[in-house]
Amino acid sequence: MTSSQLKIFNTLSREKEIFTPIKPPYVGLYVCGPTVYGDPHLGHTRPAITFDTLFRYLSHLGYKVRYVRNITDVGHLENDADEGEDKIAKKARLEQMEPMEVVQYYTDRYHDFMRALNVKSPSIEPRASGHIMEQLALAESILEKGFAYESNGSLYFDVEKYNKKHNYGELSGRVLEDLISSNRELDGQSEKRSSADFALWKKASPSHIMRWPSRFSEGFPGWHLECTAMSARYLGEKFDIHGGGMDLLFPHHECEIAQATVAHGEGPARYWMHNNMITINGQKMGKSLGNFITLEQFFTGKHELLEQAYSPMTIRFFILQAHYRSTLDFSNEALKAAEKGVQRLFDAIGRIDKITPSDSSGYNVQEFKSRCYEALNDDLNTPILIAQLFDAVKAINSALDGRVSITKDELANFKEFIHIMVYDILGLNDPKSDTDSNTETLDGVMKLLMDIRKQARANKDWGTSDMIRERLTALGIVVKDGKEDASWELTP
Repeated sequence: MTSSQLKIFNTLSREKEIFTPIKPPYVGLYVCGPTVYGDPHLGHTRPAITFDTLFRYLSHLGYKVRYVRNITDVGHLENDADEGEDKIAKKARLEQMEPMEVVQYYTDRYHDFMRALNVKSPSIEPRASGHIMEQLALAESILEKGFAYESNGSLYFDVEKYNKKHNYGELSGRVLEDLISSNRELDGQSEKRSSADFALWKKASPSHIMRWPSRFSEGFPGWHLECTAMSARYLGEKFDIHGGGMDLLFPHHECEIAQATVAHGEGPARYWMHNNMITINGQKMGKSLGNFITLEQFFTGKHELLEQAYSPMTIRFFILQAHYRSTLDFSNEALKAAEKGVQRLFDAIGRIDKITPSDSSGYNVQEFKSRCYEALNDDLNTPILIAQLFDAVKAINSALDGRVSITKDELANFKEFIHIMVYDILGLNDPKSDTDSNTETLDGVMKLLMDIRKQARANKDWGTSDMIRERLTALGIVVKDGKEDASWELTP
């Protein structure tokens, strides 16, 4: 197996290409992470699982991967625009909290849910608020090169000037003239020269909480600036793969390319990978539309659209059953099918050791392995890989029935490879297997936590009590309060 066989869909070229890293000794992978002002929902889960799978597979192929996934904690204004309230500041105002208190709380929550989904931590997870200097330096560079202008203490990128020399819209296929004509603004209603221009630095209003000093004004960086600054900081001005959701293709990633082209002479990434949306009744699932279901609600079943609770591995398997570039529509029927499918896979793996080896083999393990690699090498085609794994489930059942023979060595090879594909690459784990082997440890840990929580409730320390319950819920453990004591159980 050679790493050069991997093909990745490159958004810019609109075709699959053979993947080769451009920056030895590691592959540079940058993925736009969450804006941390609320609990993650199913839509947030898809990019996390998609690029976690890519991270796992590249590592399996022998690449050393530097995976950077940012945290947006400043500058993301409402409706992805240059006006309105900062999403985190708005949450802080509503909850009567400090903005960084909101950030810490929801970042911790995000990490808890990602662990429940068996999503690996990235190599580096920078925060926008921790890289204000880099963002200001980038904005200064763009201004010095003549592609930005100051207006009332804010700094804007001049898209029309950029488009005369470069192509604003090369990633998304948008045409600047169409964008401007569809977003006409009356004279005097905006401090921007054109509706297509975007903020590099915004002057903070008197009520704006998050602000930093600059020679332009006391303010904060524009949303698009953070990824360009942080990807260059940790991966260099040109790196291998930039990923994120399809909703970021325009304007966020288009603006990143424009900023990097001016500041560094070329766009930041060789490959752009975008996962498609999760939909509900044909609409994108998201907070802006108010039609989202949080992961906590999935794990507990407490949402009007859910017929039952669904385990983290059911959610992960549900997402992996569709190719990352295709839309995926939520339904209870699809989730129940995923629940049955992943359990069928785990059950079959658990039966491999019950197969009696033969002196000869009627099953071609090498051919099965080749088909699995072909699926993954074809633009990370996890649905085809899963189909191959279910063909292997049939082979396991046939071997148990004596209808297929397999030698001892091939059986060991077969078992090892299935474990790699299911556990290491797809990132699935069998919670039943884990709890069976660690029941005593789990019971002891839970007793300790329940005792701590009981004492907190006795002391009317509701914050600690709620925190323990919420963290356990994120890990797939439901706490039920009774009149005297609390009980707990793993979600199905």
